[in-house]
Amino acid sequence: MAFVSFVGRVLFVSVFVLSAYQEFNDFGVDGGPAAKSLGPKFNVFSKHVSTNTGLQVPDIELKYLVAAAIAMKGIGSLLFIFGSSLGAYILLLHQAIATPILYDFYNYDVDKKEFTHLFLKFTQSLALFGALLYFIGMKNSMPRRLLKKKAPKTKTV
Repeated sequence: MAFVSFVGRVLFVSVFVLSAYQEFNDFGVDGGPAAKSLGPKFNVFSKHVSTNTGLQVPDIELKYLVAAAIAMKGIGSLLFIFGSSLGAYILLLHQAIATPILYDFYNYDVDKKEFTHLFLKFTQSLALFGALLYFIGMKNSMPRRLLKKKAPKTKTV
């Protein structure tokens, strides 16, 4: 059973590992294509935050955001493979931050092709988020160590 669980965790994090590997290879000096595609989406997201909450999102260079995302995916995946809850929390934090920014279906009309594509990707990210929550819940609900009860010794008279 432990081997099956390990294989399941490896297959689960393959999504994160492969995307982190691709982003790392394409990173370059300016953050690569990931930073270029993140730029307009991050600007729209920061405008949404500032208009709805009144808080100003600080100016951050996008290559640092991409580097942080690569690091979160890599470290979180490695820890998650070995069954660590910390790895699940790191991947959960990454999903919570990246999903509403990257898959901004709410900025498009329902009739548009982009809406359908982004909404499908958003729901897939929600499924990953739910699986991570499930893992954390199962990890916390299992007792740390099952104590074996010793059989009572028979008394001789």
